[in-house]
Amino acid sequence: MLTVIQRGGQWVFLRIEAAFNTAFGDRLNPFYHLGEIAFFLFWVVAASGLYLYIFFDTGVQEAYSSVEQITLRQWWLGGVLRSVHRYASDAMVLTMLLHLLRHFCFDRYRGLRWFSWVSGVLLLWLVYVSGINGFMLPWDRLAQFVVVGCAEYLDWLPLFHGALIRNFIYQHSVNDRLFSLFSFMHIGVPLVLLLFLFVHIQRVPKASTTPPRAIRIALLGTLVALALIVPVVSDAPADLASVPARLALDWFYLASFPLMYAWSVGGVWALLGGATLLLLLLPWLPPKRVGKEGFRALVHPGDQEIEIRPDETILEAGLRAGIPMPYECRNGGCGLCKGAILYGKVEHGSYQRSVLSDAERNAGKALFCCATPLSEIEIEYEEAGAARDYPLTELEVTVQRMQRVSEEVMIVDLKLPPGGRMRYRAGQYFNVILDDGARRAFSFATAPDDTDRIEMHVRLIPGGRFTTHVFAGMQEGDRLRIEGPLGQFALHDSERPLIFVAGATGFAPVKSMLEYAFRARLKRQMILYWGVRRRSDLYLAQLPEGWAREHANFRFVPVLSEARTEDHWQGRTGLVHAAILQDFPDLAGFEVYTCGSVKMVEAARPAFLAQGLDADACFADAFLLPASR
Repeated sequence: MLTVIQRGGQWVFLRIEAAFNTAFGDRLNPFYHLGEIAFFLFWVVAASGLYLYIFFDTGVQEAYSSVEQITLRQWWLGGVLRSVHRYASDAMVLTMLLHLLRHFCFDRYRGLRWFSWVSGVLLLWLVYVSGINGFMLPWDRLAQFVVVGCAEYLDWLPLFHGALIRNFIYQHSVNDRLFSLFSFMHIGVPLVLLLFLFVHIQRVPKASTTPPRAIRIALLGTLVALALIVPVVSDAPADLASVPARLALDWFYLASFPLMYAWSVGGVWALLGGATLLLLLLPWLPPKRVGKEGFRALVHPGDQEIEIRPDETILEAGLRAGIPMPYECRNGGCGLCKGAILYGKVEHGSYQRSVLSDAERNAGKALFCCATPLSEIEIEYEEAGAARDYPLTELEVTVQRMQRVSEEVMIVDLKLPPGGRMRYRAGQYFNVILDDGARRAFSFATAPDDTDRIEMHVRLIPGGRFTTHVFAGMQEGDRLRIEGPLGQFALHDSERPLIFVAGATGFAPVKSMLEYAFRARLKRQMILYWGVRRRSDLYLAQLPEGWAREHANFRFVPVLSEARTEDHWQGRTGLVHAAILQDFPDLAGFEVYTCGSVKMVEAARPAFLAQGLDADACFADAFLLPASR
């Protein structure tokens, strides 16, 4: 039953999050920042509450009048801040409940996460205690209802035996000391809450406590707008001689109070206590039982071995071990933590299908923020350093020129907007963001110093969504959204001679690297092997041929794997990596950059290593060609 509920919850969350990704992008999806938003709302509540407390008087007679003074005489600041304080408190409860529910639905509360889960449940209770206490301070009819209700709740406990409610039978029974106690609680409980907030995140590696700037601005704007449109005001002054007939309850904090009149107080305690106990015990309840032992993982680059604890994701284990794995949303929505499973099996978990296709999964890719190992594994991640030499930028670009250079390849020039710039390293790639938030990766085919345009090489994939549009529907003047730079496939500084291996449109990042190398006047010896099926697939052969004439340190070797009679081909034939193995019996001392299909890269890399190439001198970028592309 629990599993069915969780799967249903995952289905709902994934579809809501996909809609938010389409509207705001994965970087600004609030569902990926629920914990950070709760932290931020706490500071909003604390800051606004501090200002209100400066003008609040703790006397019985003065409490109501001082709140009215703040609300009405200072409506332009005090009144707005009172409303912001109330709405931010409500939003904090809502955010925490969503945060708790999401972790439950995605089964992220067991194993080593039990500490964060249990401390989170306690945090929720502290928020409720602090918030309910805040409703007592204005001493209006709602405050009267809350104070009496809390007294009835506590009087049911054997500790009090009905002693508390006697203090609220007559108006003169309430004195200034009670309000001093309320004020002390409203300061002391949030301080304990703050302590628990930091305790709560101690076992979360690289935990963030601040949402993106755009989300912070949007939250503040929404809170201020609500404060102006629906300002919070007090009810009539408290009067213990009568019972309030109608009240506007805050259902985020006070939902349990009306239950006292529908049930018994003991029944409400049983509900609240039972629900809390169930939440506290959930990490150890069936159906899922976590094993006592985890697995080990060999991580590339760096050949570092790490321990992955039971029920821990690959990303969590890597961050805990100090490995600089790239990540953003940590919820399977952005794809930044995508890496390769070189050996072993993993459970992929739940994620947005737009960032990890079935073809990528079949090729051994996984989202490390969601994947958990089912055996000893060997993985390769994309180095964050290479991808973050320059900031990730999103731009709207214009299709400036389209040139069909072969039956299957279109070269598209993208014009950057005025003042817009995307800085990158030669060899990296960018994403084209489709209307529904799906992404298609393409390598930069221009050197990094081409600041006003980006060139991409698009190969037509039968049935492919985006590539078919490029060939059949796209026109010059169309606009696209792109984000980048991404990827670690970039030229490294060394003195070793360079061998570039390109398969089909794998020529694009190699072109970027070579153009950069020529403009930087690199003196290293460089050879390009470009492998294609037929002569017509060498769609820009004249370019490397010209480089070979102009640069004494560069040589070009085209290789055809399926040469036909009509090609009149006199050059090299066969598999491109086989040609390199034939030309270089010993690859020791070389640096090799391979870009092409997964099949080509998987065949070339071990063959190069077996022929003497150092593992730290073998760089590859394998691209996938799924039907959905």
